Amino acid sequence: MSQVQTLSDVLTAHITGERALVDTVAASYARLREVDDPAIFIALKPEADALAEAARLQAEGHRGRALWGIPIAVKDNIDVLGLATTAACPDFLYTPTQDAAAVARLKAAGAIIIGKTNLDQFATGLNGTRSPYGTPRNALRPDLVPGGSSSGSASAVAAGIVPAALGTDTAGSGRVPAGLQNLVGLKPSFGLVSTAGVVPACRTLDCVSVFALTVDDAMTVLDVIAGAEANDPFSRPVRRGRPGALPPRQRIAVPRPADLDFDGDRAAEASFTLAMDRARSLGATIVPIDMAPFYETARLLYDGPWVAERFLTIRTLLARDPDAILPVIRDVVAGRPLPDAADTFAAQYRLAELALAARTALKGIEAMMVPTAPRSVTLAEIAADPVGKNSLLGRYTNFVNLLDMCALAVPVSLAADGTAAGVTFIAPAGQDAELATLGRAFHHASALSLGGTGAAMPPLAQPGNAAAAGAIEIAVVGAHLSGMPLNGELTALGASFVRATATAACYRLYALPGGPPARPGLIRVGAGGAAVALEIWALPAEGFGRFVAGIPSPLGIGTLELADGARVKGFLCEATATERARDVTAFGGWRAFVASLTQPQGVPA
Repeated sequence: MSQVQTLSDVLTAHITGERALVDTVAASYARLREVDDPAIFIALKPEADALAEAARLQAEGHRGRALWGIPIAVKDNIDVLGLATTAACPDFLYTPTQDAAAVARLKAAGAIIIGKTNLDQFATGLNGTRSPYGTPRNALRPDLVPGGSSSGSASAVAAGIVPAALGTDTAGSGRVPAGLQNLVGLKPSFGLVSTAGVVPACRTLDCVSVFALTVDDAMTVLDVIAGAEANDPFSRPVRRGRPGALPPRQRIAVPRPADLDFDGDRAAEASFTLAMDRARSLGATIVPIDMAPFYETARLLYDGPWVAERFLTIRTLLARDPDAILPVIRDVVAGRPLPDAADTFAAQYRLAELALAARTALKGIEAMMVPTAPRSVTLAEIAADPVGKNSLLGRYTNFVNLLDMCALAVPVSLAADGTAAGVTFIAPAGQDAELATLGRAFHHASALSLGGTGAAMPPLAQPGNAAAAGAIEIAVVGAHLSGMPLNGELTALGASFVRATATAACYRLYALPGGPPARPGLIRVGAGGAAVALEIWALPAEGFGRFVAGIPSPLGIGTLELADGARVKGFLCEATATERARDVTAFGGWRAFVASLTQPQGVPA
């Protein structure tokens, strides 16, 4: 399984020309055939169509697209144009007329949607077995439940079919499957990602979530799909930031011992102890707190009026053909009288009181850390006790959305018997970037393999705001790129690779006369510009000064605008120096141009 790569690795290979987009897509379909699990996808895009899409994107060039050529799977309660939506109920099937807002943003960023993944019907369940389309295999151990409701999305990433997938999360559907399959599961702040085009579970609580192999990959997807949508009444402006350097001291709340429940699983209990020790090793202070307000909030989700929101989605089908809905789903959603208006207001009042108690408990706390699930559950156990074991899986998840919090599930350990254990970091809405800062350091410290792929944990890249760690970011476009002749000048000064990206579409790239080595010149233009591939490196402040002092004329350091709108110091060229130079902008970047020089005559560049 050596071909398994993180999203970041795949994107870098695309930008640098080391891998063609069609090869990446073909590898996804080949891996799907190798896994041979027909329950992962409900609908699959024909491979020929996906390859044609990859070829088109390749011909267009990178253009600064953050997910250029990345295969992504989407949960089948999220609309994708050209693929039916079923919410795992064949009689509910409809053909969407447009992409969901999040999917439209994925496509605009260059992602290739390869199919719609299986789920617990109508996203009601946390175990992944409540689907007429079968149960996706847990990529770690086939006798374990995959977790739900976003079962197919989690299994697709954990098995190495795609590097990232979209799920949804109302009660833990984007966290529990991640915890059970050694994945990162990102549940953003409510409203940060539009749910327009998503089949509602509880519309006032639903979130589009992300599954990935690393926190950085999950945040790359979140950066693409986040942002308010004018036509979505449940979208809202939410504070956004970028992961940075881990603060030297943090206070992390955990359930006091009396509030922890691992259902008798000693290995899971030991894993949470390991998680607390790991957090301490990263400089955190562990603060046990009373979980009573959180657990009472969790009970409101299914014992209170919010279950009526689930009823709204299925009531027409329920009245017309109740047998079209799985019995367990009918029992959960419509198995008892719905709360009346007075009960609804009473529950809202109680929720407000509990939210105040929760805020008080977390005063002075940077994040809460809880087990993602008490333990893994076998298929046999869920068959014998479908409601009880499903409820067990949601013990630490159900309160998060009701209390307007964001969450990030990350792996902790893999037991000898193949079961995974993870924790979820939780914070108030708008703290998504801060959770990512903590989660990426915590996950990397585990040194675990990724998902069920066996692939090794990649090096931890410098955080996006490397300056906070005493380093300065610099963008390079030519001979200082990784693997190019002058890259050693950077590494000799202590530089660290941060990421591969591209400029905004307002630059031209030229091959300057002279050399060796050949050097490019990048200039900003008022019209007729394009995106140019580059790499960002982080230099210690002293090294940055020495590096800049050695740059020969007509090159210099200025401020570059990146494709995502960020600005960074980088190489620019005096415009007059390009008068006798060759314009190589059409190659999309210096690496692709240099590669063209070695092609045999008659072979198009």
